[in-house]
Amino acid sequence: MDVSIARWRLRSQYLTAPHAGSAADVVSTLLAVQAENPSQSAWAVASRTVSPDPEDLAGLLASGEVVRTHVLRPTWHYVGRAEIDWLLALTAPRIVKMTATQLTNDLELTLHDVDQLTTAVLNLLTATPDRTRDEVAAILRDQVPTLAERVTGRVVMLVMAQLELDRLVCSGRPRDGEHTYAIYQDRVGSRVDPEVFDRDEALARLALRYFTGHGPATVKDLAYWATLTVTDVRRGLDLVRDQLDCFEHDGRTFWHAPGEPPDGPGRPHGHLLQLLDEIYRGYQDSRWVLDAGSVVSRQRESMIGIALVEGQLVAGMRRTLSPSSVRFDLTPHRPLSAAQERVLEQAAGRYGDFLGRSAKLVIAG
Repeated sequence: MDVSIARWRLRSQYLTAPHAGSAADVVSTLLAVQAENPSQSAWAVASRTVSPDPEDLAGLLASGEVVRTHVLRPTWHYVGRAEIDWLLALTAPRIVKMTATQLTNDLELTLHDVDQLTTAVLNLLTATPDRTRDEVAAILRDQVPTLAERVTGRVVMLVMAQLELDRLVCSGRPRDGEHTYAIYQDRVGSRVDPEVFDRDEALARLALRYFTGHGPATVKDLAYWATLTVTDVRRGLDLVRDQLDCFEHDGRTFWHAPGEPPDGPGRPHGHLLQLLDEIYRGYQDSRWVLDAGSVVSRQRESMIGIALVEGQLVAGMRRTLSPSSVRFDLTPHRPLSAAQERVLEQAAGRYGDFLGRSAKLVIAG
């Protein structure tokens, strides 16, 4: 049954046919796509489309139709401009406490210090948007000289993350492939009025979207993904359970969009993905349906990428880029069959084509 669920998720997430028509469709269906590493997360989106094209997602980020910002857990995600406001309004109140605690307790900044840095950032981006993190850091050191020695990379990261969670700042137009920041209202539009924000409606929307785009999945999977309480998730689910189906397995209830599971392996059979891909990081409670044979260590994650064959983890993966080629080093969890090696060679070729580089797959002995 675990294998069936894993294959079902591949189809729900467009990793097997039928694929999405565009990057916009992928981001919309998944609601949020983890995007800590821009290069690898670009493939995470493109690999789910009919015709993987680097310019597809790049165009959305340039226009602001998709933003790359901190939301959920909290880390970088791609989220559609039409979705980010209500999603942050719902999830940020719990998450922003993490960044605030790190700034004031761990880094020993006072609230006045944080206010000074915030004012400097907002003044900068209002006057000249689309500034990189290094540029923001330089301005902060110049504009708030009393804190110049304390404006480290971690301080800048946390200040900007808190401003993103507060819906004051978000991603600007990328410059030479580098992430930039801009004023949230300029890129996204007006924020939802807290006085009219319907939290129950947002919880219901979240439950429906997550279980449709990530299903089959459990209540605890969604609570982890969105950094919400199980109580909140169940409240949202109760409002939309008539639009979803469910089944019981291994002591858990799995929710999904109405429909039947795949009747066999989908195509393509093999995938090379970042560890942060939604097929792995999008779950916690039931993540290990990807390893029905229990051959992967459940301890601290040592791999930075994953190799899947028919929805099962078969190897850890490390990607290395050169100007003309990309190399994928695989460390198998058990010996690979000739058929498994063949579909992973095909996966490497697709990835290489997307990057415009020749691909080489190296499997550790």
